[in-house]
Amino acid sequence: MQSTKPAVAIVVPAYNEEGGIGPVIDELKRLDPSWEIVIVDDGSTDRTAAVAADRGVRVVRHRENRGYGASLKTGIRATQANSIVITDADGTYPNERIPELVRGLADNHMVVGSRTGKNVAIPWVRRPAKWALNALANYLSETRIPDLNSGLRAFRREDVVRFFDILPSGFSFTTTVTLAFHVNDRFVEYVPIDYHKREGRSKIRPIHDTLNFTALILRTTLYFRPLKIFLPLAGMLFLAGLAVLYLSWRYTPRVMDASVAILFVSAVQMVAIGLLADLIDKRAGRSAAP
Repeated sequence: MQSTKPAVAIVVPAYNEEGGIGPVIDELKRLDPSWEIVIVDDGSTDRTAAVAADRGVRVVRHRENRGYGASLKTGIRATQANSIVITDADGTYPNERIPELVRGLADNHMVVGSRTGKNVAIPWVRRPAKWALNALANYLSETRIPDLNSGLRAFRREDVVRFFDILPSGFSFTTTVTLAFHVNDRFVEYVPIDYHKREGRSKIRPIHDTLNFTALILRTTLYFRPLKIFLPLAGMLFLAGLAVLYLSWRYTPRVMDASVAILFVSAVQMVAIGLLADLIDKRAGRSAAP
Protein backbone atom coordinates (compact mmCIF):
# COMPACT_ATOMS: atom_id res chain seq x y z
CA MET A 1 0.00 0.00 0.00
CA GLN A 2 1.37 3.36 -1.01
CA SER A 3 1.83 5.84 1.81
CA THR A 4 0.82 8.89 -0.23
CA LYS A 5 -2.12 9.33 -2.54
CA PRO A 6 -1.00 8.96 -6.17
CA ALA A 7 -1.91 11.67 -8.64
CA VAL A 8 -2.79 9.14 -11.34
CA ALA A 9 -3.95 5.54 -11.22
CA ILE A 10 -4.13 3.23 -14.24
CA VAL A 11 -6.88 0.63 -13.85
CA VAL A 12 -6.59 -2.49 -16.01
CA PRO A 13 -9.39 -5.09 -15.97
CA ALA A 14 -8.10 -8.56 -16.84
CA TYR A 15 -9.82 -11.87 -17.42
CA ASN A 16 -7.68 -14.81 -18.51
CA GLU A 17 -4.96 -12.57 -19.96
CA GLU A 18 -1.95 -14.57 -18.74
CA GLY A 19 -0.21 -14.23 -22.08
CA GLY A 20 -0.71 -10.50 -22.57
CA ILE A 21 -0.82 -8.86 -19.15
CA GLY A 22 2.94 -8.99 -18.49
CA PRO A 23 4.09 -6.84 -21.45
CA VAL A 24 1.23 -4.40 -20.81
CA ILE A 25 2.34 -3.91 -17.18
CA ASP A 26 5.97 -3.48 -18.25
CA GLU A 27 4.86 -0.78 -20.70
CA LEU A 28 2.74 1.00 -18.09
CA LYS A 29 5.54 0.98 -15.49
CA ARG A 30 7.79 2.87 -17.88
CA LEU A 31 5.35 5.82 -18.13
CA ASP A 32 5.75 7.38 -14.66
CA PRO A 33 7.04 5.59 -11.54
CA SER A 34 4.83 7.71 -9.28
CA TRP A 35 1.62 6.49 -10.90
CA GLU A 36 -0.31 3.61 -9.37
CA ILE A 37 -1.14 0.57 -11.49
CA VAL A 38 -4.18 -1.43 -10.38
CA ILE A 39 -4.81 -4.76 -12.06
CA VAL A 40 -8.30 -6.14 -11.43
CA ASP A 41 -8.31 -9.90 -11.98
CA ASP A 42 -11.91 -10.69 -12.85
CA GLY A 43 -12.09 -14.29 -11.69
CA SER A 44 -9.44 -15.59 -14.10
CA THR A 45 -8.87 -19.33 -14.27
CA ASP A 46 -5.26 -18.95 -15.48
CA ARG A 47 -2.18 -17.24 -14.00
CA THR A 48 -3.22 -13.68 -14.80
CA ALA A 49 -3.12 -12.56 -11.16
CA ALA A 50 0.19 -14.30 -10.47
CA VAL A 51 1.88 -12.74 -13.52
CA ALA A 52 0.68 -9.29 -12.45
CA ALA A 53 1.75 -9.77 -8.82
CA ASP A 54 5.23 -10.92 -9.91
CA ARG A 55 5.71 -7.53 -11.55
CA GLY A 56 5.10 -5.70 -8.28
CA VAL A 57 1.86 -3.91 -9.10
CA ARG A 58 -1.31 -3.81 -7.07
CA VAL A 59 -3.68 -6.69 -7.82
CA VAL A 60 -7.33 -6.76 -6.78
CA ARG A 61 -9.16 -10.04 -7.34
CA HIS A 62 -12.78 -11.00 -7.95
CA ARG A 63 -13.61 -14.49 -6.74
CA GLU A 64 -15.75 -15.00 -9.85
CA ASN A 65 -16.13 -13.34 -13.21
CA ARG A 66 -18.27 -10.23 -12.70
CA GLY A 67 -17.73 -8.36 -15.94
CA TYR A 68 -15.67 -5.57 -17.51
CA GLY A 69 -17.61 -2.70 -15.96
CA ALA A 70 -17.65 -4.30 -12.52
CA SER A 71 -13.87 -4.68 -12.73
CA LEU A 72 -13.42 -1.02 -13.61
CA LYS A 73 -15.60 0.08 -10.70
CA THR A 74 -13.65 -2.18 -8.36
CA GLY A 75 -10.36 -0.69 -9.55
CA ILE A 76 -11.62 2.88 -9.26
CA ARG A 77 -12.86 2.23 -5.74
CA ALA A 78 -9.51 0.68 -4.82
CA THR A 79 -7.52 3.85 -5.49
CA GLN A 80 -7.71 7.39 -4.15
CA ALA A 81 -5.94 8.95 -7.14
CA ASN A 82 -7.47 12.16 -8.44
CA SER A 83 -7.09 11.10 -12.07
CA ILE A 84 -8.01 7.67 -13.42
CA VAL A 85 -6.85 6.06 -16.66
CA ILE A 86 -8.38 2.85 -17.96
CA THR A 87 -6.85 0.57 -20.58
CA ASP A 88 -7.07 -3.07 -21.64
CA ALA A 89 -4.86 -6.00 -20.74
CA ASP A 90 -4.56 -7.40 -24.26
CA GLY A 91 -2.11 -4.87 -25.73
CA THR A 92 -4.53 -3.43 -28.29
CA TYR A 93 -4.24 0.19 -27.12
CA PRO A 94 -1.15 2.42 -27.58
CA ASN A 95 -0.45 2.97 -23.90
CA GLU A 96 2.44 5.30 -24.70
CA ARG A 97 -0.28 7.91 -25.39
CA ILE A 98 -1.53 7.83 -21.79
CA PRO A 99 0.57 10.82 -20.59
CA GLU A 100 -1.05 12.89 -23.35
CA LEU A 101 -4.52 11.89 -22.15
CA VAL A 102 -3.63 12.76 -18.57
CA ARG A 103 -2.37 16.20 -19.58
CA GLY A 104 -5.67 16.77 -21.35
CA LEU A 105 -7.52 16.54 -18.03
CA ALA A 106 -6.26 20.03 -17.19
CA ASP A 107 -8.97 21.39 -19.51
CA ASN A 108 -11.46 18.52 -19.73
CA HIS A 109 -13.48 16.19 -17.54
CA MET A 110 -12.59 13.20 -19.75
CA VAL A 111 -10.09 12.54 -22.54
CA VAL A 112 -10.80 9.57 -24.81
CA GLY A 113 -8.40 7.74 -27.07
CA SER A 114 -10.53 7.67 -30.21
CA ARG A 115 -9.78 4.71 -32.49
CA THR A 116 -9.71 6.89 -35.60
CA GLY A 117 -5.96 6.91 -36.26
CA LYS A 118 -4.17 5.69 -39.39
CA ASN A 119 -3.76 2.11 -38.15
CA VAL A 120 -6.97 0.80 -36.64
CA ALA A 121 -7.46 -2.98 -36.53
CA ILE A 122 -11.21 -3.16 -35.90
CA PRO A 123 -12.70 -6.22 -37.67
CA TRP A 124 -14.86 -5.22 -40.65
CA VAL A 125 -17.72 -7.41 -39.40
CA ARG A 126 -18.05 -5.14 -36.34
CA ARG A 127 -17.88 -1.82 -38.18
CA PRO A 128 -21.50 -1.54 -39.45
CA ALA A 129 -22.91 -2.08 -35.96
CA LYS A 130 -20.34 0.32 -34.52
CA TRP A 131 -21.33 2.98 -37.07
CA ALA A 132 -25.05 2.53 -36.36
CA LEU A 133 -24.56 2.75 -32.59
CA ASN A 134 -22.45 5.89 -32.97
CA ALA A 135 -25.07 7.51 -35.21
CA LEU A 136 -27.81 6.77 -32.65
CA ALA A 137 -25.67 8.08 -29.80
CA ASN A 138 -24.82 11.24 -31.75
CA TYR A 139 -28.51 11.99 -32.28
CA LEU A 140 -29.58 11.30 -28.73
CA SER A 141 -26.67 13.17 -27.12
CA GLU A 142 -26.81 16.06 -29.62
CA THR A 143 -23.07 15.92 -30.21
CA ARG A 144 -20.53 14.16 -32.41
CA ILE A 145 -18.91 11.18 -30.73
CA PRO A 146 -15.99 9.78 -32.77
CA ASP A 147 -15.60 6.65 -30.62
CA LEU A 148 -18.42 5.67 -28.31
CA ASN A 149 -16.81 2.80 -26.42
CA SER A 150 -13.06 3.16 -26.53
CA GLY A 151 -11.38 1.37 -23.63
CA LEU A 152 -8.50 3.86 -23.38
CA ARG A 153 -9.52 7.04 -21.58
CA ALA A 154 -8.72 9.31 -18.67
CA PHE A 155 -11.18 11.02 -16.36
CA ARG A 156 -11.41 12.65 -12.98
CA ARG A 157 -12.34 10.24 -10.22
CA GLU A 158 -15.03 12.47 -8.71
CA ASP A 159 -16.81 12.79 -12.06
CA VAL A 160 -17.08 9.09 -12.81
CA VAL A 161 -17.98 8.05 -9.25
CA ARG A 162 -21.04 10.31 -9.50
CA PHE A 163 -22.48 7.98 -12.16
CA PHE A 164 -21.65 4.66 -10.50
CA ASP A 165 -25.31 3.88 -9.83
CA ILE A 166 -26.10 3.76 -13.57
CA LEU A 167 -22.82 2.35 -14.90
CA PRO A 168 -23.31 -1.32 -15.88
CA SER A 169 -21.11 -4.28 -15.01
CA GLY A 170 -20.57 -5.42 -18.60
CA PHE A 171 -18.76 -4.13 -21.69
CA SER A 172 -21.25 -1.25 -21.99
CA PHE A 173 -19.55 0.60 -19.11
CA THR A 174 -17.60 2.82 -21.53
CA THR A 175 -20.67 3.51 -23.69
CA THR A 176 -22.66 4.60 -20.66
CA VAL A 177 -19.97 6.82 -19.18
CA THR A 178 -19.49 8.51 -22.57
CA LEU A 179 -23.20 9.32 -22.88
CA ALA A 180 -23.47 10.34 -19.23
CA PHE A 181 -20.65 12.86 -19.58
CA HIS A 182 -22.02 14.34 -22.80
CA VAL A 183 -25.64 14.73 -21.72
CA ASN A 184 -24.48 16.29 -18.45
CA ASP A 185 -22.42 18.92 -20.27
CA ARG A 186 -19.03 17.60 -19.21
CA PHE A 187 -16.08 18.56 -21.40
CA VAL A 188 -14.89 15.54 -23.38
CA GLU A 189 -11.91 15.60 -25.73
CA TYR A 190 -11.20 12.90 -28.32
CA VAL A 191 -7.59 12.18 -29.24
CA PRO A 192 -7.07 10.04 -32.39
CA ILE A 193 -5.11 6.86 -31.65
CA ASP A 194 -4.17 3.66 -33.43
CA TYR A 195 -5.67 0.35 -32.37
CA HIS A 196 -3.59 -2.81 -32.58
CA LYS A 197 -4.79 -6.26 -33.50
CA ARG A 198 -5.71 -8.29 -30.46
CA GLU A 199 -3.66 -11.33 -29.56
CA GLY A 200 -5.95 -14.19 -28.65
CA ARG A 201 -9.72 -14.48 -28.74
CA SER A 202 -11.97 -11.47 -28.17
CA LYS A 203 -14.53 -11.75 -25.37
CA ILE A 204 -17.07 -9.55 -27.17
CA ARG A 205 -20.19 -11.29 -28.54
CA PRO A 206 -21.09 -9.17 -31.61
CA ILE A 207 -24.87 -9.72 -31.87
CA HIS A 208 -25.60 -10.03 -28.15
CA ASP A 209 -23.43 -7.06 -27.17
CA THR A 210 -24.71 -4.86 -30.04
CA LEU A 211 -28.30 -5.39 -28.86
CA ASN A 212 -27.24 -4.64 -25.30
CA PHE A 213 -25.42 -1.47 -26.40
CA THR A 214 -28.53 -0.29 -28.29
CA ALA A 215 -30.79 -0.87 -25.29
CA LEU A 216 -28.25 0.84 -23.07
CA ILE A 217 -28.06 3.95 -25.25
CA LEU A 218 -31.85 4.26 -25.18
CA ARG A 219 -32.01 3.63 -21.44
CA THR A 220 -29.30 6.17 -20.65
CA THR A 221 -31.01 8.77 -22.82
CA LEU A 222 -34.33 8.07 -21.10
CA TYR A 223 -32.56 8.67 -17.81
CA PHE A 224 -31.14 12.06 -18.79
CA ARG A 225 -33.02 13.34 -21.86
CA PRO A 226 -36.37 11.53 -22.12
CA LEU A 227 -37.87 14.03 -24.56
CA LYS A 228 -35.32 12.94 -27.20
CA ILE A 229 -37.15 9.61 -27.33
CA PHE A 230 -40.77 10.40 -26.42
CA LEU A 231 -41.22 13.37 -28.79
CA PRO A 232 -40.14 11.44 -31.94
CA LEU A 233 -42.43 8.57 -30.89
CA ALA A 234 -45.31 11.03 -30.47
CA GLY A 235 -44.57 12.51 -33.88
CA MET A 236 -44.60 9.07 -35.51
CA LEU A 237 -47.94 8.20 -33.91
CA PHE A 238 -49.43 11.54 -34.98
CA LEU A 239 -48.26 11.08 -38.58
CA ALA A 240 -49.59 7.52 -38.55
CA GLY A 241 -52.96 8.87 -37.42
CA LEU A 242 -53.00 11.38 -40.26
CA ALA A 243 -52.07 8.66 -42.74
CA VAL A 244 -54.85 6.36 -41.54
CA LEU A 245 -57.33 9.26 -41.63
CA TYR A 246 -56.45 10.17 -45.23
CA LEU A 247 -56.16 6.64 -46.60
CA SER A 248 -59.40 5.45 -45.01
CA TRP A 249 -61.23 8.56 -46.25
CA ARG A 250 -59.75 8.17 -49.73
CA TYR A 251 -59.91 4.43 -50.30
CA THR A 252 -62.48 2.87 -47.92
CA PRO A 253 -66.24 3.25 -47.51
CA ARG A 254 -65.91 4.94 -44.14
CA VAL A 255 -63.26 6.78 -42.13
CA MET A 256 -61.48 4.59 -39.58
CA ASP A 257 -62.24 7.10 -36.85
CA ALA A 258 -61.59 4.71 -33.93
CA SER A 259 -58.09 3.86 -35.16
CA VAL A 260 -57.33 7.52 -35.84
CA ALA A 261 -58.51 8.50 -32.37
CA ILE A 262 -56.35 5.81 -30.74
CA LEU A 263 -53.26 6.97 -32.62
CA PHE A 264 -53.87 10.65 -31.81
CA VAL A 265 -54.52 9.93 -28.13
CA SER A 266 -51.40 7.75 -27.98
CA ALA A 267 -49.37 10.61 -29.45
CA VAL A 268 -50.67 12.97 -26.76
CA GLN A 269 -49.85 10.38 -24.10
CA MET A 270 -46.28 10.05 -25.39
CA VAL A 271 -45.82 13.82 -25.13
CA ALA A 272 -47.30 13.84 -21.62
CA ILE A 273 -45.10 10.96 -20.44
CA GLY A 274 -42.02 12.61 -21.93
CA LEU A 275 -42.76 15.94 -20.25
CA LEU A 276 -43.39 14.20 -16.92
CA ALA A 277 -40.14 12.21 -17.19
CA ASP A 278 -38.24 15.37 -18.09
CA LEU A 279 -39.75 17.20 -15.11
CA ILE A 280 -38.79 14.38 -12.75
CA ASP A 281 -35.26 14.37 -14.17
CA LYS A 282 -34.86 18.13 -13.71
CA ARG A 283 -36.30 18.12 -10.18
CA ALA A 284 -33.99 15.25 -9.20
CA GLY A 285 -31.06 17.34 -10.40
CA ARG A 286 -29.58 14.50 -12.46
CA SER A 287 -28.81 16.73 -15.39
CA ALA A 288 -27.30 19.50 -13.30
CA ALA A 289 -23.62 19.75 -12.51
CA PRO A 290 -22.72 19.16 -8.84
